[in-house]
Amino acid sequence: MTVIAVLGAGKIGEALLAGLLQGGRSAEELLFTERHPERAAELTGRYGIAGVEVAEAAKRADVLVVAVKPQDIEPVLAELAPLVGPGSLVVSLCAGLPTSLYERRLPDGVPVVRVMPNTPMVVGEAMSAVSPGKHATPEHVALVKEMLATVGQVVEVPEAQQDAVTALSGSGPAYFFFLVEAMIDAGILLGLPRAVAEKLIIQSAVGAAKMLAETDEHPVILREAVTSPAGTTINAIRELEKHGVRAALLAAIEAARDRSVELGKAHE
Repeated sequence: MTVIAVLGAGKIGEALLAGLLQGGRSAEELLFTERHPERAAELTGRYGIAGVEVAEAAKRADVLVVAVKPQDIEPVLAELAPLVGPGSLVVSLCAGLPTSLYERRLPDGVPVVRVMPNTPMVVGEAMSAVSPGKHATPEHVALVKEMLATVGQVVEVPEAQQDAVTALSGSGPAYFFFLVEAMIDAGILLGLPRAVAEKLIIQSAVGAAKMLAETDEHPVILREAVTSPAGTTINAIRELEKHGVRAALLAAIEAARDRSVELGKAHE
């Protein structure tokens, strides 16, 4: 039996625990740590999973999933350092933090796998990218992929690409939410009730995403299919290009990538 402990039971940590349960793991195979007692009691009541201290998690678990905020990583690593060895697998869900950070702070030989998930994990539709550290074996990576497959889709990338992944899919849901928010406001500006505008745009987003996922058509082809000569859509596209929306999006994603790099360097 492989025991998995999630260190930090925020939204992502809870979503992973729920996904692992739905994927067939028993509550006895899972542990979590949580600083706030009321939150720990809530999760134990909801899922039947034991909340423990970090030391007990390190002692009992085969896999330690670190799901704390990047700025909170140092005390966690300081607590783990005397407790883990090469027999423990450490899985990092912390944006921007390289496997080399864990390998420096933890005993030699501890395998580390870096993961960049995103928040659709809470509805079982995450996009996660995994990268092994220098001590992680293909078996370690396969185990992490199996875990993450319970909450969405998984790809493996070289770690050098993780900052780009963080900017693109890690932060990606926020860009879509931002666009949907703006489109709902546009509907209200045009005289639609908010509830109607929300329904129109959210279902349009769901439908468009499903077309992208299921038709295998390039986004340009799908967009052109909506864009009739001298029609309403081409006029809207012209305005988007006039206002530099494409360039702004490219710049925004580059800025997110740069911030991910900064987070990693802050712990060098």
